[in-house]
Amino acid sequence: MKNLVFLLITIITLASCSEYSKILNKGDVKSQYKLAEELFNDEKYSKAMVLFEKVAPTFINKPQLQRIRYMSAVSDYKMKNYDLATYRFNRFINNYPKSSKIQEIYFLNSQALYKLSPSSSLEQKDTTKALEALQTYLDLYPNSENIDTVNTQYKELINKLNKKAYDIAYQYYHTERYKSAITAFDNYNSNFLGSKYKEDALFYKFKASYKLAMNSVEYKKAKRLKEAVKAQKRYIKYYPDSKFKKEAESLLENLLKEIEITNSHTITEK
Repeated sequence: MKNLVFLLITIITLASCSEYSKILNKGDVKSQYKLAEELFNDEKYSKAMVLFEKVAPTFINKPQLQRIRYMSAVSDYKMKNYDLATYRFNRFINNYPKSSKIQEIYFLNSQALYKLSPSSSLEQKDTTKALEALQTYLDLYPNSENIDTVNTQYKELINKLNKKAYDIAYQYYHTERYKSAITAFDNYNSNFLGSKYKEDALFYKFKASYKLAMNSVEYKKAKRLKEAVKAQKRYIKYYPDSKFKKEAESLLENLLKEIEITNSHTITEK
């Protein structure tokens, strides 16, 4: 019985492939378009795409082209060809802004770009594009049934950029590029208000200031020591019971001692 079922499936499959090949190679445009639409509806996107590409030139400046462009874009999306899908989606948006499918296209475009967003350790240009697409969808369709999904994805991508910016600043600190680290942490704290990394960012900004000051040449030291103390005070102001509290207090003591020594040297020199 199992062998019989397998044989029937094989026969049907071969017949189906034979019919597809026949229409693809020798069918007229009408039969090719009809089969392409049937394959699309059956979620056989790869085969449908071959036919869509074949018949599309015939329908230039005709109403059917809009339908072909829609199904081609969705097919690429379903096949996870996200780069090509976003190209097709944007072309559709530009060419058919009043289409009944336009909201779906905006949504799928945002989803394709969301899926192209890489991990936070990599370049984030695609993440920025995804955020723009998600924001566009939120602006255009604030009452959409997809609004919760889009909002969640938007927050996720913001957190990814947040993490990327923090990691860059910390890498400057880790590699002892303290001036760059201070600038990067300052930019981070300005751009990502309320970030979950704010405590760490303020602390490592202080430590970068501390190490820069303690290792400075004499004529820059006094100013940098004061800036490091200021960074410590700001950190403690926001996080008085911080996980780094003991270390921050210990480093502050070192700074104050170094300020006394620096001031005494200045007085002696005078």
